[in-house]
This record gives sequence, structure tokens and C-alpha cells, in this order.
Amino acid sequence: MRTIYWLDNFQLQNPQRLNKQKIAEILLQGLQECVCKIYGSITDDSNVLLAELTLLADSLTYDVFQQRIDFCVMGSILRNDCPPLIYHLQTANFGIKGRCSMLPKVCGVDLYLEGSYTGVVGDIARQNFALNVDQVQKILVKN
Repeated sequence: MRTIYWLDNFQLQNPQRLNKQKIAEILLQGLQECVCKIYGSITDDSNVLLAELTLLADSLTYDVFQQRIDFCVMGSILRNDCPPLIYHLQTANFGIKGRCSMLPKVCGVDLYLEGSYTGVVGDIARQNFALNVDQVQKILVKN
């Protein structure tokens, strides 16, 4: 299940009232240096880094009407000795993690890796993300 984390730090670093516009500005700033790591597992106790994807230049957009941030990350596939199972998208002020798969319609998976994720070492993978600003604001209000 997709989880947005570090939002408590997000609020501490930004003590002023956070309306949707301000939240979007902070998210956009953090995403400039984002890294998305795709992990698999060989044993129950170990995560194996399969790919490390960084922000694709000029892909970061904010739709004010839909309150959504869209962006694309891309990078090389580093290993293929196990299937991708989880992802971590990390920025300086928040992160997103969840389950992923190369197979469509897998129960409990919130990120389906696109066709560019071939599982072949050295291939370049691209992944699109959408981040809902309303959802982030609701999480902040709960905390």
C-alpha cells in the first residue's frame, strides 16, 4: 500500500499555515532532487537494489485545477536476479513507498512498472508518477 512518509518533518520545516498552493510549492521543490529506488528480495531479510531512477528533466508539472503534480523518473536497471517488489521515492522533505510489480493487475500493488522496465540489466527504465496535493493536505491535517 502506498505510504507518504516524513510529513511530520515537512510540517516542522514549514511551521506557517500550509494551504494547497504552499504545499504544492514545497513538494515541487523537494521533487527537483528525487530518487526512486526499485527493490526486489532474494531472502526475507534483504532488499536488493534493482534500479535507481532520477527525475527526468522538464517532466515536473503542476495542474492547479486537479491539484496534481505529475513527473517522470528514469534510470538504468542495475540487477535482474529477482523481481521488483517495492519502491521508495525519496526527496529532501518527504518520501513515498509502496509495492510494485511488472505484472498488471497484481493484488495489493500500487505501482505497475511501465513497459520500459524490461528487467534487462543496462536498459533504461522510465516511470510516471502523479502526486495528489489534496491527499497530502489531508494527511497533514490528520497529524
